[in-house]
Amino acid sequence: MLSLLSARRFHGLVAITAFGLLGVAFYMEYQMGLEPCPLCMFQRIMFFMIGVLSLISALGANVSWQRKMSWPIVVFSIFGAALAIRHLYLQNLPTDELPACLPGLSYMFEVFPWQEILQAMVMGTGECGDVVWTFLGLSIPGWTLVAFVAMALSNIGIALKAK
Repeated sequence: MLSLLSARRFHGLVAITAFGLLGVAFYMEYQMGLEPCPLCMFQRIMFFMIGVLSLISALGANVSWQRKMSWPIVVFSIFGAALAIRHLYLQNLPTDELPACLPGLSYMFEVFPWQEILQAMVMGTGECGDVVWTFLGLSIPGWTLVAFVAMALSNIGIALKAK
């Protein structure tokens, strides 16, 4: 049973999950026509970083290395969870209290300084308050919050696991 729950296999599963969630996000964008807001884009970056770090850990043979790799994954998971919480907060604000909508990210990359783009991505904009899809009563950031928390908690468990 322990071999099934090894850090190596678990990180492989986390990598597959993170990249699978990115696949779902791209499906929602390109097949369902759901335009991602800046907070969605930043959450995608967090899933990508978690996936890459988990894949690197899964390819390593050293258990000590895999435990050490769990901590950066926890950090990215916590940051992703914070972004998802901010996103849920914006979705629950009254319409008149939402921040102003900004132009699309491609236009912003052409015109605005990177500091303003980063601030808009982290703080969110008016379009971040739109609930465009739900499943079992949770919106997209609700599900990403569940995934980020699960990834953080499980990696804390791996990092602290006794030999």
